[in-house]
Amino acid sequence: MFALQFINSIGRLFLKFLMATGRLTIFSGQALFQGLRPPYYPRQILRQLVDIGYYSLPVVGLTAAFTGMVLALQSYTGFSRFSAEGAVATVVVLSVTRELSPVLAGLMVAGRIGAAMAAEIGTMRVTEQVDALSTLSTNPIQYLVAPRLFAGILMLPLLVLIGDIIGIFGGYLVSVYKLGFNPGNYLHQTIQYLEPIDVISGLVKAAVFGFFISLMGCYHGYHSKGGAQGVGTATTNSVVSASILILVFNYLLTALFFS
Repeated sequence: MFALQFINSIGRLFLKFLMATGRLTIFSGQALFQGLRPPYYPRQILRQLVDIGYYSLPVVGLTAAFTGMVLALQSYTGFSRFSAEGAVATVVVLSVTRELSPVLAGLMVAGRIGAAMAAEIGTMRVTEQVDALSTLSTNPIQYLVAPRLFAGILMLPLLVLIGDIIGIFGGYLVSVYKLGFNPGNYLHQTIQYLEPIDVISGLVKAAVFGFFISLMGCYHGYHSKGGAQGVGTATTNSVVSASILILVFNYLLTALFFS
């Protein structure tokens, strides 16, 4: 009897997962399809570009700078045990461009932008502003969701590219002025071992992460219910689900690029 109840609970969870996946897939397909059809809303798109890109730049820049600095210190501490200090520059540039910059930028933007999107759209949902858009012959998905999706896809790679530069520069500062590296040799090793695929893979990851961050924020906000408590739940769920998807697809994309 207990075994049957356990199997039933597993089956119910699996069916709920499939239903949620189906709803999310349909929602994302509608958002992409509606975003490609007129009318377009350039003011909405511009607003989201500024919110996601410009206002996220300080937190992404600080994260990248200190990540590069810490990575240089930790790499030097580890490599000095094997007399391989010269590999610090290579480790810093590859780690920042391939993994740390896109992942950390994605997580920071998910905490800032994903939560804001869920809270804004969720508040509009519970106060019936989304329904009011429909009565005014305005498609809510086309007006609220599509601009956020496209802004996330466009702006996160730009943030990651800036984060790459800041993170590598942070590692350079620590390596040269604290660890005593020769500036010319450090820059030579950085350029010598950096290949275009390292940067491109990070930017592709960033575009995928930007899509998921915007999608999760819009999806949970759009389907929120239950007043202020429902908006809070939607905000939490958007950040958690976006963070999980970032980590999962980071592995998948890394395996795709470098396996």
